[in-house]
Amino acid sequence: MLAYSRDRAYTGWDYCDGLSSRVLGALPVENRWVNLAFQETAKRAPINARPLLLVEQRRNFMGAGLFAMANLTVDRLLREQGDTAGDPGVDFAGEAVDLLDWLVRNRCRGYSGFCGSHQHRTQSLTNTGDTNMPSVVSTAAPARALLRSGDLDPVFPAVGRTAADFVVEDLAYREVDGGAVLKYLPKDSWDYVTPNAMAVGAHLLVDLWAATGDDALAERAGRILDYVATLQTNAGGWYYRHPPDESHLSMDNFHNGFIVESMLRYDEAVGENRYGDVLDRALSFYRHELFDADGAPNWDESSTYPRDVHASAQGILVFSRTGELERARRILSWAVENLSDGDGRFYFRKHRFYTKRVTLMRWCQAWMAYAISEYLARQAFDDPPL
Repeated sequence: MLAYSRDRAYTGWDYCDGLSSRVLGALPVENRWVNLAFQETAKRAPINARPLLLVEQRRNFMGAGLFAMANLTVDRLLREQGDTAGDPGVDFAGEAVDLLDWLVRNRCRGYSGFCGSHQHRTQSLTNTGDTNMPSVVSTAAPARALLRSGDLDPVFPAVGRTAADFVVEDLAYREVDGGAVLKYLPKDSWDYVTPNAMAVGAHLLVDLWAATGDDALAERAGRILDYVATLQTNAGGWYYRHPPDESHLSMDNFHNGFIVESMLRYDEAVGENRYGDVLDRALSFYRHELFDADGAPNWDESSTYPRDVHASAQGILVFSRTGELERARRILSWAVENLSDGDGRFYFRKHRFYTKRVTLMRWCQAWMAYAISEYLARQAFDDPPL
């Protein structure tokens, strides 16, 4: 996987990149409906329409962070196991350094701390997002990669630690009844909150607490997750947004995985078993409603299809963290069998009657490379980087 991605400079198409179409850019109008037509055609067409639309291939900010962590973990695996035969001549640490340098250079400017956005514009029904609009989700993995890299360059964790200011200040952390809330994007209103994005922010604050020892960060993370816990349904999962009617998504697979992983990370790092009961219900729902016994990911609590590679990756991450390595292995085996070419290239989604064999560099390659590296690390190390 890393060879495929490295050969392409970790650059490729992305999930929501239709506005990067050179055909669209040549049109003499700027119209949200035209933008939506290009964006949704690129995203939803049963074949890959991006070459026809001349969509530019770019390096994704989140993807670069995921690739950096995967390279760091592979470097450690090879060094500690004394095995370089698997990929001779590749400097995995050097690859990580190049990616981390790129992240530092390409972070969003004008905010309180380190943060990043997807490298293309997006269009919603109400507004157009630009390439300098960061989110908590696109920031978390790159910041985590920087925090892990102090032995390569002390500048990296120093920059990564400033992400705490972005989360607290620019995402408008505030306490409410039942805990605390964050915005997904700095420009969001408080008409709704996004539980999985808040959980990702809490996960990042825990990582920052582990790196700095600043107890205020762990306290804030706990308050955010406390509030997320209040939104858990009787089924054990979470709707994409609160209130639920603010999104067309229901209790979908990988966004629920974000929440589960974040609570597991808190309890593992801070050590309070604070979310034991919540996690018992959440993991039961996640195991049995969002995955089949053979490891195939379901879309949400009521729909089997599409089966998404990102859901497979997140399942590998969650069950690697819980120590259910055989379950993680089944998910990985299903993904290799059904959503890959068997030689390191992963595909987007399997629908009921066809498979979308487009490879999205962040959505497919970066997430799966990161997930597989963490799965291997959990098997190999007493102190895995999870």
